[in-house]
Amino acid sequence: MNYKNSIEKFIEIFKRSNLSISKFASMINKDRRTVTSWIDNVTDIEPNKDIKDKICQIFRYPDYIWEEGCYGEEFLKSITQIPQKEVRIIDEDYYGRLKYIMEMEKNRRFVIQAQFPGPMYRDSAVQKVYKSSTSPDIEELKQARIDQMLRYDYDTTEWYSIKSILSFCFASIGNFYTKEEKIKILELIYELFNNNYNKKLFLFDSFSRKIYGMETTYISINVKQKILFFKSPIESVFIEIRNKSLVERMHKYYSSPIEAPSHVNFLESVKIIKILQDALKYSNDIKQAYETINRETNYGELFYNNLSVDLQKDVSVPKPGQRRN
Repeated sequence: MNYKNSIEKFIEIFKRSNLSISKFASMINKDRRTVTSWIDNVTDIEPNKDIKDKICQIFRYPDYIWEEGCYGEEFLKSITQIPQKEVRIIDEDYYGRLKYIMEMEKNRRFVIQAQFPGPMYRDSAVQKVYKSSTSPDIEELKQARIDQMLRYDYDTTEWYSIKSILSFCFASIGNFYTKEEKIKILELIYELFNNNYNKKLFLFDSFSRKIYGMETTYISINVKQKILFFKSPIESVFIEIRNKSLVERMHKYYSSPIEAPSHVNFLESVKIIKILQDALKYSNDIKQAYETINRETNYGELFYNNLSVDLQKDVSVPKPGQRRN
């Protein structure tokens, strides 16, 4: 089949969906009889633009599949392969990767961090966590990014898992920081985010539902340019995505209080940063820190979820009236 008209393309998409006619019809907001007439080729009235747009949205197809010039093998490739113009591999050296990040996040950024703290806060407060030699050019670029991040008017929205911040504060293994360094980093973040509406910090509960990948990789979303990128498991490689619907969906997911994972809102997050800083300053353990959070905020339940089963037996249950967002 040449797939030169929209009905032929519609039929092929329906076959590959493996859905019933009723289910397919309901997904594109059409009645079963209309869909059947296209599938059985008993009408020459082609699907209208709304239906075509709906199909592309549901199945994440590029909108050019309906163009006359997209037919035959080209059409099949378009609905079975990831469009090359929507996915790009950024394989650069350290300098190139850092430069790429700065360009993508030049004016603002919306990021889901793999772990707490973000590298720029770490590097501005603690020098040489990772013992590696770098060139003067790299050090200059790193400092430029630090200066950018520390600007009061730089617009940043950052998401960290509660697990990662508790590990930073209290874990006895896999922890690079001394007590003094931890306090210094928490103090820096508190001063930057407290009473600053250019900067928003969210702490989410990664145990409230199944969340894959949010704690293992850096994801940066530029909804204005319709780009997101993330670090691949290979250290030197970034994956850039330019699929408009996916970028908007990701951004909406983490911007919506209803859809996002259970989290501490940005106004209360800075209060919790201060509680954790004081806990370290006065050598309190994780159980004492939890008790303070449970007593002084409405987010004790989210932190309770991140304690081990044994620790949960040794602390108070979350107080009534807890918030999830």
